Amino acid sequence: MPQPISFINKINRNAVPWGLTLLTRAWSLTLNYSRVNYGPVQKLRQDKNPVIFAIYHGEIFPLCFLHRNEGIAVLVSKSSDGELIAQVLARMGYTLARGSSSRDGARALVSARKEMRDNRRDVVFTVDGPRGPRQVAKQGIIYLASRTRAFVVPARVYMSTKYVFRSWDRFSLPWLWSGCRVIYGEPFRVPARLKPDQIQACTQDLDCKLKSLL
Repeated sequence: MPQPISFINKINRNAVPWGLTLLTRAWSLTLNYSRVNYGPVQKLRQDKNPVIFAIYHGEIFPLCFLHRNEGIAVLVSKSSDGELIAQVLARMGYTLARGSSSRDGARALVSARKEMRDNRRDVVFTVDGPRGPRQVAKQGIIYLASRTRAFVVPARVYMSTKYVFRSWDRFSLPWLWSGCRVIYGEPFRVPARLKPDQIQACTQDLDCKLKSLL
């Protein structure tokens, strides 16, 4: 039988992510979603082609709800903040690949690649995470795409009204009943087994594609 104090601590640890999950769901239900150019993405997924969604860290909130319960794998930092985010995402139907581009990044990429290969899951990648620079893509997504032969899908979110936090990513929270237009770029593939200079060039190209969507 668990000790009373440890039992209470366990309840407290579970209460925060459950509370945030319920708040996220309730908040998101008030948003007015629309999608632009989602047809090609749907076709790829229906045909069981692997997909990696490329997004910016600060625009993640509306997408969490929109793509819930689709079994998508998401790379999440092993930081304390990342742990809380991971628990919320897990409760919203996401699979987790733990790590980051600055710490345990290789392990996270291996985990994501395994999810794609063994469980045929799509992946969402915050290309400028976990600590920036803001809206500057890092090379991990291109490396993963070249090894898995997955289609990369850039995605951005336009929010009609929002609150922008003073965080490194300028995290954007749409106000209640805001319009959220999710814009999907044209899916593309990168060549297999890229060399380092090719990875860098493809990463810069992805950044241009993302910035051109808004």
